[in-house]
Amino acid sequence: MEGVGLQRAREALDLAHHIANLLNTGLDRKTLSICIALCEHGVNPEALAAVVKELRRESAAVQGGATATATAALANGPASRA
Repeated sequence: MEGVGLQRAREALDLAHHIANLLNTGLDRKTLSICIALCEHGVNPEALAAVVKELRRESAAVQGGATATATAALANGPASRA
């Protein structure tokens, strides 16, 4: 049987995740849980939000670059891979 504290923590995370979904944050439960824990340990929420946004930008740039490289390799055909 879960302790009352653990049950309340799960309910709070469920509520926070529901709100995050309504706000279209794109955060999954695990990531949201990590962000909440960081804030509870004193991390500035605005600074954390800025870091998350920057990581998303960098991830999109890397994925976009990898896609462009793969597309260029396919467009050049087998001769470019030889």
